[in-house]
Amino acid sequence: MRAGARALLAVLLALAGLGACAPAESQGPVIALLLPEAKASRYEGIDRPVFERVVAARCADCTVLYANAGQDAARQQQQAESALTQGASVLVIDAVDASAARSIVTSAAARGVRVVAYDRFVADAPLDFMVGSDVERVGQLQGEALVRAVGRVDADGGILVVDGAETDPNVALLQSGLAEALEGTGLTVLARYSTPDWSPDKAQEWVQGQLTQYQGRVVGVYAANDGTAGGAISAMRAAGLDPVPPVTGQDADLAAVQRIISGDQTMTVYKAIEQQARTAAEIAVRLARGEQPAATAEVEGVPAILLAPVAVTSGNVGSVLVDGGVYSVEEICVEPYRQACLDLDLIRVEAG
Repeated sequence: MRAGARALLAVLLALAGLGACAPAESQGPVIALLLPEAKASRYEGIDRPVFERVVAARCADCTVLYANAGQDAARQQQQAESALTQGASVLVIDAVDASAARSIVTSAAARGVRVVAYDRFVADAPLDFMVGSDVERVGQLQGEALVRAVGRVDADGGILVVDGAETDPNVALLQSGLAEALEGTGLTVLARYSTPDWSPDKAQEWVQGQLTQYQGRVVGVYAANDGTAGGAISAMRAAGLDPVPPVTGQDADLAAVQRIISGDQTMTVYKAIEQQARTAAEIAVRLARGEQPAATAEVEGVPAILLAPVAVTSGNVGSVLVDGGVYSVEEICVEPYRQACLDLDLIRVEAG
């Protein structure tokens, strides 16, 4: 191989996994956005494009290096090292594994790079800022909605708990919020499951097995997000349950919103992801310019901005998601959901 070809190959390998070219020396600050996975539609559909758009508007000479780890902590480590090698002055990281991400944060801080924890906190690490939601409140909203929907339960009835990936630091906070909502209700947890990679398929497979084991006893399912909710609902449909027992969710994915208006899913939690991405971009630009952004909260001593989550049901889809500009009626009310939209007066929400 010629020397020129070898040099080109080395450059390409260094850039592997990053969604932007290495910045030229004449360019301004370099900001790296490291997201954890793409199974949840929000990351590629909302978080990334909003973040990139706001950085471009606020800092014309800034470069955004983007990488998605595909739920692989080792890959995220490599992507972070590549971003640091390319001169990133700010890392915005949504950690695949909070424990593994400590070394990323420590390595960045040792080089004088500012680090923002995005959506998931990285404990015991030298973070500069945190941008996310009140995750414990999310779990509480989910649990409260499930308790209301389930109502009175026979002595042998109970719920299944489909948690997220055990490597996700938010899962413990969700569990804490759920426990608070269930306390004193008498609602029994029949079984619980940590869903590898937040996989809807894994959630579906597990729920199928539990429906066989606890035949006739499952009165509801706590699903930690909309993906696992979809898997749980598919399992219950396959088992012939009609209507399906109450199921929670999180993220306000379009498919989940449609399941809510059709009656298959009880609720989801809207976390203002677009606002969160916009806030993180603003914070990143300020840090890149050497400023200290204002915080509204603290997480384990780290300055933070935590956005308030909102429970979404069939009764407030219009006011929260349509009026809020998250989805249009045309996006939600495609066939076969048009009649459900008419029943909920959703079409009149947009017209009026």
